[in-house]
Amino acid sequence: MRILSNDDIQKVLTAEECLDTLATAYRELSRGQGANRPRNHTYFPVKDDRWPGFGFRFKSQEGGNVSSGVWALRITSDMAGVETLPSGVQRRRLIPAAPGKRYVGLVTLYSLTTLEPLAILHDSFVQKMRVGATSALGIRELSREDATVAGMFGSGWQAEAHLETLLLVRPGIEEVRVYSPTSENRERFAATWSERTGRRIVPVSDRRDAVSGCQIVTCATAAMDPCFDGAWLDPGTHVTAITSPDGTATRRELDDTTFDRADRITVLSREQVHHDKQFDILGPVERGRLAWDDIRELGELLLGDAPGRTSPDDITVFANNTGMGVQFAAVCARALELAEREGLGHEVPTDWFLEETSP
Repeated sequence: MRILSNDDIQKVLTAEECLDTLATAYRELSRGQGANRPRNHTYFPVKDDRWPGFGFRFKSQEGGNVSSGVWALRITSDMAGVETLPSGVQRRRLIPAAPGKRYVGLVTLYSLTTLEPLAILHDSFVQKMRVGATSALGIRELSREDATVAGMFGSGWQAEAHLETLLLVRPGIEEVRVYSPTSENRERFAATWSERTGRRIVPVSDRRDAVSGCQIVTCATAAMDPCFDGAWLDPGTHVTAITSPDGTATRRELDDTTFDRADRITVLSREQVHHDKQFDILGPVERGRLAWDDIRELGELLLGDAPGRTSPDDITVFANNTGMGVQFAAVCARALELAEREGLGHEVPTDWFLEETSP
């Protein structure tokens, strides 16, 4: 069995690999050639006096798809809570409470045929890239192909992955306007990514500037409250969000106006909408703006089984509304294959993990 660190994975796993493997996984999931258990968060009443208001949280998700040949179990053992920034904005935060001021996030892969555990991988780099690549697939399918200006909310690690994959699927983007509540962060992000991409990555101090005049608006934040007023959206805009209520926290990135103005709403998982009581997505249904059957999944869109944009003036929303085990199966199986070719990681005897009697 192979053990792979984030550094090992980062050496071989590209954004292009993530886009391709995830597109295949979502199609297979929609065809019944994949399976996924809804993500679960369990909060436990254990606190740490060093971080008032933060407590233990265990998160798990699992799934697999035929082409990957694996079943994946992803877990995180977290110290989780909400912090208030100097600007007054609240965001979710995970504390590096493990020894050495580190985090605990692991993906275990199991063979679908021999049953044996194949690998244990760090989850952080995969986590970052699979979210960004998933959002980019939604942008590719739903945004206008002639888009030249995009808005970005967020200037952290998720925003990095979202910007990289956005430019892969919409290479015609000439300018990206970046807003985040801390001016130093957005200015540093803009300077770094302007140099990396050769595009105009512009920090903006007014949220509206990252919406008005933008044909694509992406939210890649840890926000607790909506990032902008949906009344600011121009006709024809595509909007992406990665945060919805998760059953334990009511955080969201998009307001009711954005959802109500949408001509097309696509989600990653319809099942997760009900599992987590994602009232932001359900709002237009409850208010009679859309029928539940009008909200479709990304996999259906990729297969051509669900309608996408029907007019240049359509406002479209892709709610990247959950993490899925099938994502980790697809991306981690590919990372393992590439790492094995390069001889990366550490090997331990698989026999250590096999038993002679029935579990």
